[in-house]
Amino acid sequence: MKLDFEKSNGLITAVVQDHLSGRVLMVGYMNEEAFRRTVETGFTTFYSRSRRKLWVKGESSGHRLVVKEISTDCDHDALLVKVEAAGAGVCHEGYESCFFRRLEDGEWKVSETQTYDPKAVYGGGA
Repeated sequence: MKLDFEKSNGLITAVVQDHLSGRVLMVGYMNEEAFRRTVETGFTTFYSRSRRKLWVKGESSGHRLVVKEISTDCDHDALLVKVEAAGAGVCHEGYESCFFRRLEDGEWKVSETQTYDPKAVYGGGA
């Protein structure tokens, strides 16, 4: 079975979920090479739209995502990647998940505490 990378200009959306808790940790994008490397290495590899290059999640922080299971949707243009997170958090802002803000009374509010100091991990900020 092939994935449909052409529908969105060579990329597919990859929703990353903790394999035990079910919590969504982040959303990234993969091109064909990133998907292939993810399958081959067992570590999530994404395509950075801003940097226009591949990157392995955790390559600078050490907070890698170990792949446990990969599923695709009915259109074959999105992935659900269940992972075991190795590290204090996934978000480059220092949180367990990139989804740490909630809409409350029309404003985005931080809804949890940081799990690590991003300045200590990334040196001067993310």
